[in-house]
Amino acid sequence: MSHAAPTDAAAPAGANDEAAWLQLARDTLAQADAELAARFDRGESVDRLVASRARTVDGLIRDAWSRCIPGEAKLALFAVGGYGRGELFPHSDIDLLVLADEAGQQANVEALACFFALLWDIGLQASHAVRSPAQCTHAAADPTVLTALLEARPLVADIADRSALEASIAPGKVWPARDYFLAKAQEQRQRHARFGDTSDNLEPNLKDGPGGLRDLHTLGWMALRSFGVRELDALVGLGHVGADEAAALEREREALGRLRFGLHLVAGRSEERLRFDYQKTLAAHLGYADDARNLGVEQMMQGFYRSAAIVRRINDRLLQRFEEHFDGTAVPEPIDARFELRRGYLAARDPDWPHGDAAQVFELFATWASQPDARGLHSQTARGLAEALDVVPAYTAAAPALRDRFMGLLRGERPVPTLERMARLGVLGRWIPAFAQVSGRMQFDLFHVYTVDQHTLAVLRNLAAFGSETPDERFSMAHEVWPTLRKPELLLLAGLFHDIAKGRGGDHSEVGAEDAQLFCAAHALSGSDTALVAWLVRKHLLMSITAQKQDISDPAVIHRFATQVADRERLDYLYLLTCADIAGTSPKLWNAWKDRLLADLRTSTRLALRQGLEHPVAAIEHIAETRAAVRGLLSARGIDDDEASTLFLRFPEYSFLRARPDQIAWQALALRDSAPGQVVVAVRSLAAGDHAMEVFVHSPDRDGLFAAIVISLDRLGLEIQQARALDGPGATIFDSFQVLPGDTRQPPSVTDIERRLAAALSGPLENIHPARRAQPRHLRHFRIAPRIQFDDGAEGDQTVLSLVCTDRPGLLADIAHVLRARHLRVLDARIATFGERAEDVFRISEPDNTALNPDSRAALRDALLSRIDGEATP
Repeated sequence: MSHAAPTDAAAPAGANDEAAWLQLARDTLAQADAELAARFDRGESVDRLVASRARTVDGLIRDAWSRCIPGEAKLALFAVGGYGRGELFPHSDIDLLVLADEAGQQANVEALACFFALLWDIGLQASHAVRSPAQCTHAAADPTVLTALLEARPLVADIADRSALEASIAPGKVWPARDYFLAKAQEQRQRHARFGDTSDNLEPNLKDGPGGLRDLHTLGWMALRSFGVRELDALVGLGHVGADEAAALEREREALGRLRFGLHLVAGRSEERLRFDYQKTLAAHLGYADDARNLGVEQMMQGFYRSAAIVRRINDRLLQRFEEHFDGTAVPEPIDARFELRRGYLAARDPDWPHGDAAQVFELFATWASQPDARGLHSQTARGLAEALDVVPAYTAAAPALRDRFMGLLRGERPVPTLERMARLGVLGRWIPAFAQVSGRMQFDLFHVYTVDQHTLAVLRNLAAFGSETPDERFSMAHEVWPTLRKPELLLLAGLFHDIAKGRGGDHSEVGAEDAQLFCAAHALSGSDTALVAWLVRKHLLMSITAQKQDISDPAVIHRFATQVADRERLDYLYLLTCADIAGTSPKLWNAWKDRLLADLRTSTRLALRQGLEHPVAAIEHIAETRAAVRGLLSARGIDDDEASTLFLRFPEYSFLRARPDQIAWQALALRDSAPGQVVVAVRSLAAGDHAMEVFVHSPDRDGLFAAIVISLDRLGLEIQQARALDGPGATIFDSFQVLPGDTRQPPSVTDIERRLAAALSGPLENIHPARRAQPRHLRHFRIAPRIQFDDGAEGDQTVLSLVCTDRPGLLADIAHVLRARHLRVLDARIATFGERAEDVFRISEPDNTALNPDSRAALRDALLSRIDGEATP
């Protein structure tokens, strides 16, 4: 292993002085990178660019080697990993292997240290290993190390060195081909699981995420170990990969590679995540421009999601074929005349299936639904389906018999898994072209964490869960409502269409309702069923907005909502759709508070509908019913009527009109052992296993008390979802807050909240100030121009303050601080957060219980605007 580095045209020459050489090397690298960036902007192939950068680095490394390593040294140098493939993205790491026996290693310790230090001085981030062939065999017991060595490319080495390295990692010594395949397949499954097994994340990983470049590399490594070929194209002739599949993977590899190259340039470092920090800049860099319907960044991201979906789809097929290569074809298990199971995979018995017949495609999904234990679709049949997608017509062009088959799937066994499969395999987008338009469509905000199609499928899964035998404890009422539905398939259709018009301009609810109406009519649904589905799509946001933005304890709000819903069937369908929609928008969005909020709205609305919209519940009657219900709850806790009446004297009458009986009973128990003038703080969890909590504060009233409570809760790491401030008898306050911990990994305990909040409120309030926090990284990219609006309250003695702005930690505490500084009273607050968007409503008044005059409103507006960004004090 005695090698001198060969001359390379890319290496700097003529620099005898080490400092001068070093500067020349740095200049060479910088100039090459600048030229690569310019060539990228001109649209040159990324394959050529990454190969060009690898050649430049090859020359620098070889020259550095010759400066540090004696010519007689028994050492060989290899590029491994991605660099070994001969591709280097702008800021990718450089992986090197020095191959030498142990004597050669010991003899050249200082020379190698000089070499590696010189590379870092140049600016090359080189990771290295120094191993003998035997050490390579030992290290390759780790499949990750073996994978890097499989791609070894000689930089300074001869044929003997190459042979020695290849022999050290031969299948006879380490990781036979089948074992390697199984290990890499398991590694891929684990890697996908780290990303939630979806590529449809807001900030996806181009390299390691599902459907990313690593999946393509994995297929290549399997092919290399199993068949000795470095390119998937070579597997076409062997029958393991179809020419169309190889072409599709090559196309998507180029698309993903271009995104990755541009991301490195925009980030200025080795960055594999398409973070919000870079998405807009990268989209502009790649030539995407905003249009009337979609932002440029949304167009770019849709392209990525579609590429990732294709890679995953074909990846699944090839992994199956590799498995069959090693384990052989299984004995088929017939299902019927057309289909069978092969090694647990559903397969068409006829190799020429489906013969251009869309009806057979639908029959496939019906059969699949009848086989719940099937591992998936056999790769041969999956490929036949992919090639036959063109025979599936849009429903508008389909014969009535084919439409009937689709409705049969929707009304048959496991309809939601069937719709998911049809979506994943491209059939649903063919049948409903509008669904294809939202496939991979992202919305550039923090509220919608999935693409529109994946969100839709999540909503459908939630709906299916409502009808399962095992209730989901997150939903207190949904499993009771589902069995009462007249036709569950109508709700599935509403879920399928509720967001289908996103990105097409106009109100997506209205446009989607028109789509749903056309679809239902074409599929021969009755006029009443069609009207119900269209109404659900048109009004799918109504219940969510009413519950989260309005006071649903107000009979007038319930009456308005009930008037819009009109009957109990619509209410039940809308309730289930709303629960599924919110829970399917983000894993963090659904909680016990929202569950109770929607359940309460449904219960109150059912009562209003039962009594008749022309007969709203009288306040006196409602208060009497609530008092009776509370007495019953307290009696169960050993409190007789006389003691209950005494406790009721401490409550504002308004509580019995607006609060639930269980809430009042809990508050009464908290007050039972307290003395007049004492600060009482009680906290309870809203549901087992959920982090949502309710906080009750009863205290003598003081200026700035509401702000002090809000600021203290914020300092405890609690995010307020809803606040209600009531005046109690004898100048006391009855404030209730629905809260969630900002960090669910270490939420404060109920006892800790009670103790710390009571202590804070028992001292001087003027010492309680909002905490200063840094704004989270992602919020910086979603600025919302603040909007402040004032309206007159219903009674004329209050002012309604509506505020829309960018959410951030401590925002509510800062708003409360402004209100306190202006000596304003907060009577009620509705706190709603939608991703990066805060939409808060407060009912406020002057200290003398009068509405704000125009001058006070103008001054408050100025103070709020100066505080919203956290830059000024009131």
